[in-house]
Amino acid sequence: MSSSDFYLRYYVGHKGKFGHEFLEFEFRPDGKLRYANNSNYKNDTMIRKECNVSVPVLKELARIIEEAEIMYEDDKMWPAPDRIGRQELEIVHKNQHICFNTSKIGSLVDVNSSKDPDGLRAFYYLVQDLKCFVFSLIGLHFKIKPI
Repeated sequence: MSSSDFYLRYYVGHKGKFGHEFLEFEFRPDGKLRYANNSNYKNDTMIRKECNVSVPVLKELARIIEEAEIMYEDDKMWPAPDRIGRQELEIVHKNQHICFNTSKIGSLVDVNSSKDPDGLRAFYYLVQDLKCFVFSLIGLHFKIKPI
């Protein structure tokens, strides 16, 4: 896999009484992982982390994307972003470029009641996998008290 043919960015957020609260991460072709989490709840501050990941990590990420078969989906019938919030997923992989926009998904009930439950379910589970993957990488890379 050429590192120049892979890019991923995920954003979920909303604007509410605590301002613009969001979670965003991206994997760049050069292996840079950028992570940002902003919450003003109880005067919390923005968390920003950057690190470099290896080619095997990018390959594993690409494998996750391929197994999810998300590149074959379309967001036309997914719920539009609203005042509750929005999610964005952008992926460049193997000469394909997709961008999804949808509202925040509260649970599988929201997925099953949508006009495209199969496509939205693939998105929902992929996002959960991606978040777990990124939180693991950030936690491993920035461990304050090593075990």
